[in-house]
Amino acid sequence: MSIAVTTWSLEQVSPAEQLPATAPDGDVRIVRAEVPSPEFSRYLYAAVGGDIRWTDRLGWTYAQWQEDLDRPGAETWVAYDRGTPAGYVQLEPQDDGVVEIVYFGLIPAFRGRRIGGHLLSHGVARAWDLADRWPGRAQTKRVWLHTCSKDGEHAMDNYLRRGFKLFDTKVEEEPDVTAPGPWPGAHSN
Repeated sequence: MSIAVTTWSLEQVSPAEQLPATAPDGDVRIVRAEVPSPEFSRYLYAAVGGDIRWTDRLGWTYAQWQEDLDRPGAETWVAYDRGTPAGYVQLEPQDDGVVEIVYFGLIPAFRGRRIGGHLLSHGVARAWDLADRWPGRAQTKRVWLHTCSKDGEHAMDNYLRRGFKLFDTKVEEEPDVTAPGPWPGAHSN
């Protein structure tokens, strides 16, 4: 069985296009995961994407995770709510000053608390100043991402509110895979 999946590609072509979100109430901190850890990265990927069919990387080997994390300029920024991981944003530098936000999202129990807009704002700002942390990298000229109809219901609105502009839309048939989680009994808020 297959389903039609719409994928939207969005971009910013100037740091002036950023529209930061207000910081949420409480003790929410965003910290760069500077030590490449396949275990932690796989945990974030599965915890954030389990209910929205993120399955592409679940079959990766430890070596594949390590290789992905070891690329110069690749960064993972993690939001913590009172010390507990709440979500993450993963940046991937590409050629000619382009940075892609390859993954962004919150663990279901942390959605709806205004953490997502704050985390995305922080991630976009870190994409724009990525070259400051990686000597030899070209200054960022473009930040882009894609989202799809399988992602969370507020994803597209959050991207637009942060200043991203739509530049491409595609509809493709994909296998209808079962979301791997969260496990039975988990709740979203």
